[in-house]
Amino acid sequence: MIWEKKLRSQKKHWKEGNQWIILMQGGVEEHTLRKLARMMRDVEDKSSPEYQRLTWDALRKSINGLVNKVNAVNIKNIIPELFAENLIRGRGLFCRSTMKSQMASPGFTDVFAALSAVVNTKFPDVGHLLLRRVVLQLKRAYKRNDKPQLLAATKFIAHLVNQQVASELIALQLLIVLLEEPTDDSVEVAVGFVTECGAFLQDITPEGLRGMFDAFRGILNDGVIDKRVQFLIEGLFAIRKAKFQGHPAVRPELDLVEQEDQYTHELSLDEVVDPETSLDIFKVDPQFLENEKHYEDLKREILGDDASGEEDGSDIVSDGEDDESDKEEEEQMKIQDETETNLVNLRRTIYLTIMSSVDFEEAGHKLLKIKLEPGQEIELCIMLLECCSQERTYLRYYGLLGQRFCMINRIHQENFEKCFVQQYSMIHRLETNKIRNVVKFFAHLLGTDALSWHVLAYIRLTEEDTTSSSRIFIKNLFQELFAHTGIKLLNERLTEPTMQGSFESIFPRDNPKNTRFSINLNLYIDRAWLYHR
Repeated sequence: MIWEKKLRSQKKHWKEGNQWIILMQGGVEEHTLRKLARMMRDVEDKSSPEYQRLTWDALRKSINGLVNKVNAVNIKNIIPELFAENLIRGRGLFCRSTMKSQMASPGFTDVFAALSAVVNTKFPDVGHLLLRRVVLQLKRAYKRNDKPQLLAATKFIAHLVNQQVASELIALQLLIVLLEEPTDDSVEVAVGFVTECGAFLQDITPEGLRGMFDAFRGILNDGVIDKRVQFLIEGLFAIRKAKFQGHPAVRPELDLVEQEDQYTHELSLDEVVDPETSLDIFKVDPQFLENEKHYEDLKREILGDDASGEEDGSDIVSDGEDDESDKEEEEQMKIQDETETNLVNLRRTIYLTIMSSVDFEEAGHKLLKIKLEPGQEIELCIMLLECCSQERTYLRYYGLLGQRFCMINRIHQENFEKCFVQQYSMIHRLETNKIRNVVKFFAHLLGTDALSWHVLAYIRLTEEDTTSSSRIFIKNLFQELFAHTGIKLLNERLTEPTMQGSFESIFPRDNPKNTRFSINLNLYIDRAWLYHR
């Protein structure tokens, strides 16, 4: 398997006395397992309830710590550490910790699904238990109309389907349930679900996905749902048109399991599932020593002889070596935590500087003094655009500030071009007032030549490639450009021979249908310069 390739090069100390640094919401919290290890050494009878209880507590803390700190960067390092824990005994703990972490951090759902997929290859019972619990969580959230829990559960199922832990049939069944009696919430959840796993369904069951999009089209034509949700559906059709570009089934760094190694579970939403919550609670095991030895053998098969050999000598490792190992791990975790904190602090500093400055010149002077790491320049552009969109009415202050940065450094100009492309592709997510502010901001940059007009090549003005939101964006953009430049200058710019390649997509001449659509929208904008076209 892909993730196993790193095991041979890793030298891990699988010690009961390890001290894990666990990232929690409140900060960095230390869980000292060494104390538990000392208590376990003091217990003479290794099969006694007291000893079993201590090992259970250590297992719970270790699994919880590993799940909490996993991310796309360190997942290949977390996997062997996780397999070093008794996942047969702690399968309930693993499922509970994974679901709890996923609920708290939905943005890491694909990471948790990838971790679960690897565990599922060695312990299919653990994968099946997790799937049953997520399905039960989904059912309860649906009955209670608990939208946050429903969104989290459907997202988890989508990525379990992407990782082939769950069959694609459960995905289609879930969509049928959500769209059978459409409401604003159920359709919104369905749109999010298809966005997450549509790329996988397109490859595995294109006919099934086509049927779901027919249902979306029928809902859109009926017009019984809120305008905002209609925009979401239109955005989903645009994503499908782009072949789910930007929404891959599995990111390359999370593609850890070969297809032939995966075990896919068949589960129906109609089934009565047993979550086996008793597995989350400590119970005395009459065959504790035998079961522990059995897992040691399994662990040796999974991780290789190096892991078991190092663990055998773990009890005689000195406290000094323990402390050194703990300090190294703590330093690594602190570095990672500081990186994330610095990014948050950077955004906060940029925001406060923008909002507290008297004019754009003062803001520009202060922002240029902020130390930016390579690659962080785009954060300044993103925050400036975000602040602009949040205003009740557009303030010229933001356009002047953006213009100043574009003129100072070409890097900022390139980053604003990236922001333009990103904003246009996600314009269906913005409210009308935010669209208006964003349009005026970019119109100012284009009208002052702070931003290259080549960015307009990203706009393709056809019925299939636009939504109601993007048409509002285009209409307002050209109205603002007319106001900035006037009819003569705007017409000269649009007829400039060197720019025609960038404007072909706005004024398409590839077929009569697209040309008519473009003309109709242009006439709707109702500006005199358009008749010159």
